[in-house]
Amino acid sequence: MSGRAWGVLLVLCGAIFLEGIDVAMLNVALPSIREDLGLSTGMLQWVMSAYVLGYGGFMLLGGRAADLFGRRRMFVFWLVVFLLFSGLGGFATEGWMLIVARFVTGVAAAFMTPAGLSIITTGFEEGPQRNKALLFYSGTAAGGFSVGLVVGGLLAAVDWRWVFFAPVVLSLVILIAAVALIPKSPRPERTGQGVDLAGALSVTAAILLLVFGVERASHVSAAWTVGTIGASLALFLVFVAVERRSASPLVRLGIFRSGTLVRANLAGMLFAAGFFGFQFIAVLYLQELRGWSTLQTSFALIVIGVDAILSPTLTPRLVERFGNARVIFGGLLLASLAYALFLPVGADWTYLAMFPSLIILGLAFSLAYGPLTIVATEGIAEEEQGVAGGLLYTSFQFGAALGLSAVTAANIAATDPGSPTGLLDGYRAALVVPLVAALVATVVSAFGLRSRPGGTPVASGTPESSVPAEAAR
Repeated sequence: MSGRAWGVLLVLCGAIFLEGIDVAMLNVALPSIREDLGLSTGMLQWVMSAYVLGYGGFMLLGGRAADLFGRRRMFVFWLVVFLLFSGLGGFATEGWMLIVARFVTGVAAAFMTPAGLSIITTGFEEGPQRNKALLFYSGTAAGGFSVGLVVGGLLAAVDWRWVFFAPVVLSLVILIAAVALIPKSPRPERTGQGVDLAGALSVTAAILLLVFGVERASHVSAAWTVGTIGASLALFLVFVAVERRSASPLVRLGIFRSGTLVRANLAGMLFAAGFFGFQFIAVLYLQELRGWSTLQTSFALIVIGVDAILSPTLTPRLVERFGNARVIFGGLLLASLAYALFLPVGADWTYLAMFPSLIILGLAFSLAYGPLTIVATEGIAEEEQGVAGGLLYTSFQFGAALGLSAVTAANIAATDPGSPTGLLDGYRAALVVPLVAALVATVVSAFGLRSRPGGTPVASGTPESSVPAEAAR
């Protein structure tokens, strides 16, 4: 790769690092936030889930906006929004203020992330070069999570508000670098490609309602949940009808003929459900049952971040030798093993007893995350790379919302406040959720083991050989 290409890649890696560090720092600061603002477990979950709701709900629209209005423009503009609202979260004095700030930050990430990913997938030739760039990109995301665990613990030990102020500085550095390094280019050709407003409104509302229904399932009646999810499904049907008739659809339905894309999205959704659900319960277990400090918790979980080292070093070699499908399958098997080993967690477990689960989970992440990103965008034409990235990250975020909701519901249902083992019983019940999610994801990925790598593009156009300058449109 040229020096300019590396510069563009480093800027984009900086943005995904920012997203990883932002989420990880908040995760370890949750107990401090709960104590200061007096939040219930349900409200605390919403501090995490508001971001997921905005991220997952607007991701498809964000992906299409990158394709239509310019990847560089979308990336830079929404990075500014991310910067502003991340900082505003630090001034919150009520739970609802923090939730609103996190929601808008999630919306900003929903437009920024697929734009960044599509700059990579259109700027580097499909094959070893693109795989190397994507695995480096995913490794950086993991690095953000790892660093965020430690930095979040340090900042929360001083004041949890610094968890929101710190990303502002990093965002500003990335913004300056993005303006300087990502080249400008003419607006994309949109002749005959109008904005599919009806499709955008229907699918965004459908995803928002679906995530909202899942998130609130443990706090409202079954009838309310069924009604909300039913309304969401009805809007999805409206979206399908609109896309079939639209001359320039938000998501061309033919893209789902790619079996690898569908499998990657399903497996990614389930993997995220298990991963986010597990870390949420692990943090509560360490801090609320064991009484560990935020800093102790950060250093305990940092071992998961081994994937930041393995993703750009070990994973490319495994992909080259065994192919993406087998590496993904192996990663999901390891995730299942990690959750199974943690299932019998005790009230007095030593860190040595927890360590096998945590290190295996880090290895699992390094094997699954990057190759899933490659498979989900492989064979997709340039003009639909933003949509493909949006689909994948929608799956990741909806999976995260599903996992957070499911473990919270299981935890609340199984916790008996009057029992001396009530908290531990609740955690053990909740830990079944990540295990089930990982096992189902493993089964889904198994169907791709016999498929041939690569393939012809499934988009209507023909992919063009491009360079970062063209990708930044």
